[in-house]
Amino acid sequence: MTFLKEGEKAPAFSGVNEHNEAISLADYAGKKLILFFYPKDNTPGCTAAACNLRDNYADLKKAGFELLGVSPDSAKKHQNFIKKFDFPFPLLADTELETIKAYGCWGLKKFMGREYEGVYRTTFIIDENGMIEKVFTKVKTKAHAEQIKEAMELV
Repeated sequence: MTFLKEGEKAPAFSGVNEHNEAISLADYAGKKLILFFYPKDNTPGCTAAACNLRDNYADLKKAGFELLGVSPDSAKKHQNFIKKFDFPFPLLADTELETIKAYGCWGLKKFMGREYEGVYRTTFIIDENGMIEKVFTKVKTKAHAEQIKEAMELV
């Protein structure tokens, strides 16, 4: 699980989005950012979480939040994922795991008795000054936006 805590400075990151365009934390300076890490495009849990954020995107934007998803998938896979589910937010292609590891979202996982390394489903709320305001390590995939709204007192 992540070693980053609320009140700490968010690690700087840079990479490419689904269009192979450069994207970094600096692009969100002065804005509130929901930075969500997920294991893989087009898997049931990841799709449920991203679709839930999509369905609540207007409310989150109205409350002043930008959204950015991060996974180890390629920009091309992200393009297909976005197109298939009509996501209105960008996805960072972290194929080298630099951002994922910087945020402490990579490590040993267990599934059906098998151990492997992978991405921990984690969400960070980063404030306008680049500080971590909230960390979600137990993401409710089908109600993640509601989880965020409640924690940020948007309900």
